[in-house]
Amino acid sequence: MVTVSVRLPTVLRPAAGGQSKLSVAGAAVGDVVDRLIEDYPALESNLVDDEGSVRKFVNIYLNDEDIRFLESLETPLSEGDELAILPAVAGGQ
Repeated sequence: MVTVSVRLPTVLRPAAGGQSKLSVAGAAVGDVVDRLIEDYPALESNLVDDEGSVRKFVNIYLNDEDIRFLESLETPLSEGDELAILPAVAGGQ
């Protein structure tokens, strides 16, 4: 297990106690997502669907690389990595 930084956008911060950056331990991206949901249950409906897959409108980046182009939730982590969770934003006229 390694510890990584997780950056949360403003829209997800209320579900994580108002925090913008968290330190979370895990061996792979999925471990970190599971830990986030365990520690902050309100994040679950924002991050994963009923099957436990990352929601289509949620992008997770590992050191600026989209995990969908890596190994998705199975992507291994290294000490000091940074994950950024970014839900898609729509709107306007």
